[in-house]
Amino acid sequence: MPGRLTPQQVAFFKAEGYTLFNQPVFPAAKFDDLRQHFEQMLAVWPRRSGGLSPEAMDVPHFTDPTLFKWLLADEVLDVVESVIGPDIALWSSHFICKPPGVGKRVPWHEDSFYWGKVLDPMEVVTVWLAIDYSGPENGCMRVIPRTHNNGYSQYDPVKDPTKEVFGIEIKQELIDETKAVDFKLQPNEASLHHAKLIHGSNPNTSAVRRCGYTMRYIPTTTRFQPEFRKSIPGFQIYLARGKDRAGNAYGDPTKVNEAWLNARPDEQARIKALVSG
Repeated sequence: MPGRLTPQQVAFFKAEGYTLFNQPVFPAAKFDDLRQHFEQMLAVWPRRSGGLSPEAMDVPHFTDPTLFKWLLADEVLDVVESVIGPDIALWSSHFICKPPGVGKRVPWHEDSFYWGKVLDPMEVVTVWLAIDYSGPENGCMRVIPRTHNNGYSQYDPVKDPTKEVFGIEIKQELIDETKAVDFKLQPNEASLHHAKLIHGSNPNTSAVRRCGYTMRYIPTTTRFQPEFRKSIPGFQIYLARGKDRAGNAYGDPTKVNEAWLNARPDEQARIKALVSG
């Protein structure tokens, strides 16, 4: 397929469930704009979220359409097209920011387990864009290669939910950590992984922050079926490139997702208070 990945990277992604893009995703000025925009978001996050930890900056594009400048940019879509083809929809995005010293662990999981029947078929590629340097010392993402052929493992509760991003994790006996691969990335570099791949990350106990922007995409042959998950009223996907192939409805990237906010009055009130204040 055309795109920014080499044939070798595409073949590796299909075989291993991930690949690394150790070169700049965006031109330097465009990446610096994104990082500055994130810093502005982070500065108001405690009031904006009601005190949540910054690992929880999920679907920020629903209330901040400026992010589509990067989410729908050719620079990233050309990477994605290499593995899912020319007809692309934006599924979701999430800033996962681990503060220095107290950044939470991300338990071993598969994204597909959480999304279940909402997507059919479950074909999602996540571009994990490094906002900061990311390495083993500050809790970088880790994967278990070649585990993307299942996607629906059995889970147990975590031992201490206050120290984990999620409350459950894949049963320990199903994880062979001797096979884990750490993703070492410089700012503006990225990794790609399949939704069914087992992955997670250690806590950030270092003095250096670790932030990444997960940008998630599906081929438009995948059908979005929100009726299978009642916890996401107002959730929207967006046509990023090409044509719809599954009869999906798409949101308007120039507008705030009002349906999402209307279903969450507390969040809506906090945002209005920030704007007025």
